[in-house]
Order: sequence, then structure tokens, then C-alpha cells
Amino acid sequence: MKILKSLIAVPFALLGLTTYAQVDTQKPNVIVIVTDDQGYGDIASHGHPHVITPNMDRLRDISVRLENFHVDPTCAPTRASLMTGRYSARVGVWHTVIGRNLLREDETTIAEVFREAGYRTGIFGKWHLGDSYPYAARFRGFDEAIVHGAGGVGQTPDYWGNDYFEDHYNDNGVWRPFQGYCTNVWFNEALSFINENKDHPFFLYLPTNAAHQTRPHVSERYKDLYKDVNTNDPLKIFWGMITNIDDNLGVMMDRLEHWGLLNNTILIFMGDNGTCMGSNFWPKNEKGEWSDHYNNGMQGAKGSHYDGGHRVFGYVYYPAAGIEGGRDIDHLTAHIDMMPTLMELCNIPKPAHVEFDGTSLVPLLTDKYKTWPERTLFVHNQRVVDPIKWKQTSVMTDRWRLIDSTLLYDIKKDPGQQNNIIEDHPEVADKLRSEYNLWWDDISQRFHETTPLYIGADQQNPVQLNAHDWIMNDLPPWNQPHILERPKSNGPWRVRVTEAGRYAFILRERPEIAGFPLTATSARLYIEYMVDELKPVVQGATEVHFEVELEAGDTEVKTWLIEKDGTSRGAYFVEVNRLSNE
Repeated sequence: MKILKSLIAVPFALLGLTTYAQVDTQKPNVIVIVTDDQGYGDIASHGHPHVITPNMDRLRDISVRLENFHVDPTCAPTRASLMTGRYSARVGVWHTVIGRNLLREDETTIAEVFREAGYRTGIFGKWHLGDSYPYAARFRGFDEAIVHGAGGVGQTPDYWGNDYFEDHYNDNGVWRPFQGYCTNVWFNEALSFINENKDHPFFLYLPTNAAHQTRPHVSERYKDLYKDVNTNDPLKIFWGMITNIDDNLGVMMDRLEHWGLLNNTILIFMGDNGTCMGSNFWPKNEKGEWSDHYNNGMQGAKGSHYDGGHRVFGYVYYPAAGIEGGRDIDHLTAHIDMMPTLMELCNIPKPAHVEFDGTSLVPLLTDKYKTWPERTLFVHNQRVVDPIKWKQTSVMTDRWRLIDSTLLYDIKKDPGQQNNIIEDHPEVADKLRSEYNLWWDDISQRFHETTPLYIGADQQNPVQLNAHDWIMNDLPPWNQPHILERPKSNGPWRVRVTEAGRYAFILRERPEIAGFPLTATSARLYIEYMVDELKPVVQGATEVHFEVELEAGDTEVKTWLIEKDGTSRGAYFVEVNRLSNE
């Protein structure tokens, strides 16, 4: 299929054309596509006045649509729930940085379950649940894992200098160069994975980093699609990133049809949180610039506990099971439902040790149910070291939203959440508070635990610690532009020494490939209960080496690069290598 001059690809399948029919002789394939920071309103068929998304629109037309579908208000928590079928805070993920984005080692992922069931598994794009053993995607059930570091291209754990074009990505543990634009790379690698496994059932997870706005980049030809719209460049770039995703979606649908896979493939297309281009997402002094951005009438944007921060699009298309036809599901659903739903559709039994918070949506998707039980779901936006009860919380039913225990909205009559009616319905608020209290008592049982970074493990040695994972109340230097500013901030890492022995710690301000000379005159390494050493820094050196003896167990690591005037900053990058066993 040729891409039209307007850059918009409309696939054969979505036009109603056919190539050759697939004989469904194997388990269904699964493709889960998650776009980053694209809100419910950032699709043309949802009423957006400018964004160009013909392939998303066509997919919406033929899919079963989850119209009351909720995720977490930010990236990593949504991904943790999607991967486990459990509330993100329950599995240790309630932030996007400071080590609170690490999916606990003892959690079972959907990739592990599908691989155990005989599926080939692959991820291409944004993982954001840990970059080293045992948290990285390649250790969590994925046979193929090509990803960028942390939560976005150009963040601190990512390959130094990545900028969306001609980047290095982590290919099953090895950084290697890729040609082209990031979204194109993810889709191209995904298509290669599908082609290699088209005669075998596969589970494909394709979480794009676009249209994330840390570094909003897209080729000029996509930005120029919006040159006649009277608005600012960041919005044009944001819309261009979405249109580029749309083009890639069209090509993928075309390939699936051509390979005879479309009928027997479960395709899920969803967002990870509210739009990052809503007025509520930006500082007060910048709100005027964004106030006209379309958000389908919802209050809030990314990071908000109002519906605009967590109600997203969710399309499910699986013709072989009759999950098609452009039908809406208005019942309350969530990301925690995806894993049990996909397992039921693929006839995979639930592991005995797994307890889901979500429920299978198969009866809703197939329209084979007489009644559907009322349910209460919970969303909160924590972004702190330790979760705080009632912090930015929404308690949700099909009809109600209880916000922060003090505001009540009838979402059926007031989807913009403008009219607080808690005084008119105190009994509703009391009931929802009681349900929240039970939920909080349940999920908070492990909040005291800190998920440690592993050092010295045979599965990955050496390992690089970086400032993204400092445990601190303020935001650490979590992306590379922050590192370039050289902030004089510092924080500790919580680590697990897997084996006793001799270890090398190499302190740097930037990764080794950057070759950045230190201005510090001395460096300090502190390891709780075991090491506290200070040594001079050779003028012009790019790194400082320490060798120490460590006992196995959990501990805290902190570093200082100390300037001549006595001020200091933490070493933003520390390479740790187990040299020998005890």
C-alpha cells in the first residue's frame, strides 16, 4: 500500500477491501498499542478540530469502543497496571521517577503468562518500569525487547544524546544504532517481529514514546500539515507526532490484512493518560497559550485526578470473536481489566498465585451478558516518595466521581465535573468513602517497602545507577537537559548487593561516551554501614574510581562530587561492577 501524498495511510482492511482470508488454525495473536500522552480528545473522530487521524478514526469505526475507560494519570503507573492486572500502587509503582517506577520483582506480568502459554512475546518502545535486572523488559517475560531508557527518549537513563532521530536503543540488553524516527523504528521492528512469527501465536506490546512532550520532535513534513492553523509550534509538533503514529497504524493494519492475520488478531489501541496539551497540565502563567486545546469537554489533563487526566480511548478489534462493528461500551472499565480479558480470549488459565484487581471484559466485548455488576474503581496521582491517603484521588462508579473525599459529581449529567453536589447526596459520598477506606487498607500493606536496584547480579554486571532513581522528595535530574544544567542536587539509591565481594564504583557527571571532564576536586562514596571514603579528583579526569568490599544485602548508596568552594552535586551516573566474589 502506498502512503498518500498527504502522509495519511488508509489500510485495505479499513476500507473494506480484502486480500486473502486467514484460516484460524491457531490461538489468537495479541497486539496492544499504547500511545503516550495522547488524550481522549486528541483524535479527529472524538471531535478534535485540527488533528489528522484517519486510521485511528477508521479503527474506531470498526472496533468495540470502551467509552468509560480509565487508566492512571501518568505513564509508569498505567503501564504497571496494564502489565499485571493490578492497581499500580499495589505493585510498587506510583511515580515516574525516584525509584517508584520499578515494578516489583515478585509481580507476574502478562508477558510472562503469555510466554508460558507458548506465545512469542515482544516489546518495542517505552517500558518505563525499570532499566536493569530484574526490572527491565527483557527480564519480565519478553523474548524480544527493543526499548529506550526510562520514560522517554532523552531521559537520564536513555542513551546519551538520543533526540528521536537516528538514535541508539536498547536491543535485548545491548545499545545499538537505529535509522529513522523513533515511532517509525518501533512500528518497523514490530512488523519484523510479526512477520517472523506469523505462523506462531505472538503477543506484541507496542508502547510508543510519542506524543510525549519532554522533547517534542517530529519531522517538518508532519508539523507542516498544520501550518495553516493559527496556534503555537509545540501544538503543531504534538499533532504531527500523533499523525505520524496514525500513518504507522495504517501501515500495520495493511500488513496484518496482507499476511492474513487481521481476523485472528486481538488488537487493542489505547492511551496511557490524559493529554499533555491541556491547559490544566501547564503552569498558571502559561495557561492562556493552551486554554483552547480540545479535551472533549473534560476537566483536567495529564496528571489530574479529574476525568480529563485518566479517561482515555480504548478500542478493541477481534473479528474472529465478533468484537467489531463500531459498538460502544459505557460501563466503567480500566487498564486493570486488560490482562484478565486477554487471557480469557486466548484461553489461558490464571496462575494460582495471581490475584487480579481487574475483571475480564469478555461478556461486554462479545455482547453476551444479561446484567453487568456495579463496580467501584479508584484512581490517584501520588508522585511522592510514600503514598498519602486521599492525595489527588477519584473514586469512580458508572454514575459518580468522588474527588478527594470532599467533591461529588454526577458524571452522567455533569461530564465536565463543574457542579459539586456532595451536600445533596451525603449518603453517596459516605458509601464511596467507605469503599475507598477498604481499598486503601488493602493496597497499602507494602507501602513501607522500597524496591531496590540490584548490583552484582550475574544476569547484569556491571550496572549503571543514575540520578533518575535518586529517592528524594523533589524531582531529581530525570532527563538529559537537566543533566546539562549541572544542578547541585543529590539523593541516595536503595540497592541490593546480590553477592558479597569486591566492587568497583565509577563516579561520573555524564556517561562514559560523553567524556565530560569533572570540575570537582574531591569525591565521596557512602554505602550505609559499610563504606564512607573520600578521595581527590585528578584535574581533567572524567571519572573517579573506588574499590570496596561489600556484604550481601540491602543498603543505601550516595555519592558527592565536591567543588573547590565546598559545594557539591551527586554523581549523576555511577557504574557498579562486581569484580570478584568473597
